[in-house]
Amino acid sequence: MFKETVICIIIIISIVCLDLFTQNYTKQSVETITKELSSIKEEMTLENKEKTKEKIDELNKNWKDMHDKLAYYIEHDELEKVDTAIVNMKSYFETEDFSSASAELEEGKFILEHIEDKNSFNLQNIF
Repeated sequence: MFKETVICIIIIISIVCLDLFTQNYTKQSVETITKELSSIKEEMTLENKEKTKEKIDELNKNWKDMHDKLAYYIEHDELEKVDTAIVNMKSYFETEDFSSASAELEEGKFILEHIEDKNSFNLQNIF
């Protein structure tokens, strides 16, 4: 009986630790990408095309790195929505449709915040 109790406690502790680790990584990733999206929007409003293009390329690189790790524990549909928003934003920027690109930026931010809220450890998500 003692052996089974110890094993159950170890399993519960490991699950809680892994959940905290994934939650912190998700929060860090969302903050990083959201800041990059905000800086892209600022550059777009200033119509600085060269700097905006550099920031978009940097965003794509960072998102691909984070996407690979987030895909282990977040639904692929949610991550695909962010991918779609980034690709749409990039294509609108290339066609110089800045208002639509800005709208896609905001959609990407919203989806990222939704992902963070959905995966956070709180009472609302438990029940």
